[in-house]
Amino acid sequence: MRHADWYFDFISPYVYFAMLRLDQLPADVEIQLKPLLFAGLLNHWGQKGPAEISAKRIWTYRSCAWTAQTLGIPFRAPAAHPFNPLPYLRLAIGTGATLAAVRLIFEALWTTGADLADPAVIAALAARLSVPPEALNAVETKQTLRANTEQAAAAGVFGVPTLLIDGELFWGVDGMDFAQAYLVDPLILATAEMQRIATLPIGASRV
Repeated sequence: MRHADWYFDFISPYVYFAMLRLDQLPADVEIQLKPLLFAGLLNHWGQKGPAEISAKRIWTYRSCAWTAQTLGIPFRAPAAHPFNPLPYLRLAIGTGATLAAVRLIFEALWTTGADLADPAVIAALAARLSVPPEALNAVETKQTLRANTEQAAAAGVFGVPTLLIDGELFWGVDGMDFAQAYLVDPLILATAEMQRIATLPIGASRV
């Protein structure tokens, strides 16, 4: 049995799309879902998120709406975005981050247009998933989320979603095809050109 870690945050609609493709990976790949705080990665790498750049924010929402319509994926953006994903990430951890539970949370966040800051939305999800409300603030839950985020950053994860397979990173919903190809033939990363670009010198940088 081969192993892959899937790092995700509910904050991104692209992660929702990628989650729907996890079952396309080979059946002999065991996938461990690892909730993390995307904002923690942004802080670690000194980046802005897509929703923090006004023009990119609009493009992201339009692109996701178009993609969902084209592929026939249920999709409706929440009432406000970005939203605070912490209670939802902790809820996922409280369920053991099973694919069924994570999918249910994604669907509640990205297909209903709900106000995700509303405590009633969180409480209803917790009830559906049989997670006691106090579990969301449990020290162990918070520690798991922090550890996942720190482990991801240490492994070089810079965005979500990211599949980590054999120490190799496959980022984004469009990275799913790359990951599938790697799982079929890991030698695709061993070609001369792949080796060359892995150590490509930096020709110029911003001051």
